[in-house]
Amino acid sequence: MDGLNVSIAFFFLVFGLCQVLRWLSKRFLSPGTHGCLAREFAGSFQLCTSCLELRMLMDIGPWGGGFGLDVLLTLLFLLSAVHGASLDGASANPTVSLQEFLLLESSLAATVAKLLAQGGGAGTGWAVTRLYWSWELTQLHFIQNLIAPECSSSIRASLPHAAFVEGSCSFLFHLVLLKVRQSHLLYRVPVLAATVTFLTYTAGPYTGAFFNPALATATTFHCSGSSFWDYIQVYWLGPLAGMLAALLLFQGNIPRLFQKNLLYSQKSKYRVPKAKVTAQVEDDKPQKKRKGGKSNSEPRA
Repeated sequence: MDGLNVSIAFFFLVFGLCQVLRWLSKRFLSPGTHGCLAREFAGSFQLCTSCLELRMLMDIGPWGGGFGLDVLLTLLFLLSAVHGASLDGASANPTVSLQEFLLLESSLAATVAKLLAQGGGAGTGWAVTRLYWSWELTQLHFIQNLIAPECSSSIRASLPHAAFVEGSCSFLFHLVLLKVRQSHLLYRVPVLAATVTFLTYTAGPYTGAFFNPALATATTFHCSGSSFWDYIQVYWLGPLAGMLAALLLFQGNIPRLFQKNLLYSQKSKYRVPKAKVTAQVEDDKPQKKRKGGKSNSEPRA
């Protein structure tokens, strides 16, 4: 369990470093630069380093560290919750940034800046994690260094099946995200963390369940066993298609491309039942009669 304790300490160190980076950028940078660059860079760096260390534990831990899948899934849920609570408005996911662009919530320049920052953060996270592994603080890291140069592709299914799996994970994740994105943080964070944990447990054996193009690029694109175009189809086009399908199903349209709702009719949410309208009309008639017949009921001189 010593290896697990060192990994947990590494998670805390990365989280603290990213929090300091967010605080410094918010204090000394303009809001636009902080939102589009520093915040996304810190989020992607935190996500990539945590994911690489956790994947190492999942690959080597059960036989090299003596802890089971229940410990790893619990750790995944907690890391996902901490990550979601500390993002400070960042997405650290290219498909989420593109979704915001399609929803008219972000400009083209801001979206491009976010994508570049996410790629830079993921690449830096990969380099820092590899450096951390090279120190071989635990036996798990020693084993990881031995097998890292000969890593194999995370695609363990046929290409169409793998692309469908990543697209389905992205579809479900974005559907849940669209549903809870306006909810309170105390509700949104555990729901998204549970969704990520479930999708990773279900789809992990087939593709690794990244459903994040930046994270997948930094994690598995350098491994042998699949071509670059195979990786593009599975980890870029698959999640992008899943995001578009979720957005179309949830919204009925894609606001950036067209305003017309293709799936749902535009009807008013508030209707007055006909029975109530009829009752009101019938109730008004006797009142009018009483008002009109008031002079007849008065005594005559």
